[in-house]
Amino acid sequence: MVGTQKSGILYVVATPIGNLGDITMRALDVLRAVQLIACEDTRVTAKLLRHYAIATPTTACHHHTTESKLQRIVDHMVNGDAVAVVSDAGTPGVSDPGNILVARAVAAGITVVPVPGVTALGALVSVAGYDMQKFCFMGYPPHKKGRQTFFRNIAASQMPVIYYDSVHRVVKNMALLAQMCPTAQVIVGRELTKIHEQIVRGSVDEVVTFFLEHAEMVRGEFVVAVLPVRKEKSHPDGGDAMMDVCVHHD
Repeated sequence: MVGTQKSGILYVVATPIGNLGDITMRALDVLRAVQLIACEDTRVTAKLLRHYAIATPTTACHHHTTESKLQRIVDHMVNGDAVAVVSDAGTPGVSDPGNILVARAVAAGITVVPVPGVTALGALVSVAGYDMQKFCFMGYPPHKKGRQTFFRNIAASQMPVIYYDSVHRVVKNMALLAQMCPTAQVIVGRELTKIHEQIVRGSVDEVVTFFLEHAEMVRGEFVVAVLPVRKEKSHPDGGDAMMDVCVHHD
């Protein structure tokens, strides 16, 4: 609540989703200045810190962190320390456990400050070429229970829907969506900002076929945008939009 803040502070710091050059100057300043960095995986964050010669101590903070460990991190802030929380990639709190520590800090009256940066979600929106003033972000699809409902809701949506997916299930999940709405147009971002970055556009049927025929490309991390099915035809001649694949190498 306003007026109850302690002397410590929690910075929620976005880190690169692939290209280490995408981190902001402000984020680097914060990571150098804080007394502790809470990481989703200390081994992953260590690579970023080594790259920028940052020697700030780190501690693990993830879905399986115990309540006592979370409290010790909060105690650092209650006692006046500045702490940064980072995920393995992107913005903490977006499909990762960063929100757990934020909730504990807010409950303890700690000031929480966002240090924004890149996200796979924002990156795909920026290249969609579609009106994305309104869209629905669904996180990751359920592994089993609720999976059919998840994709049925996407197929019926009147606004764009974006979700993250894993390499192990992305084609299987799009195939399920294709059963429900084969003409839906999708934009798939794979390995965004990384050396093998790829953007694939087309009907969900076309994209599923593409990845089945190019199994070697089903690697890395995926973000999928599903555009709402429109009644009007895409082109004056009544043809469907051509499938497009864009591969970018830095």
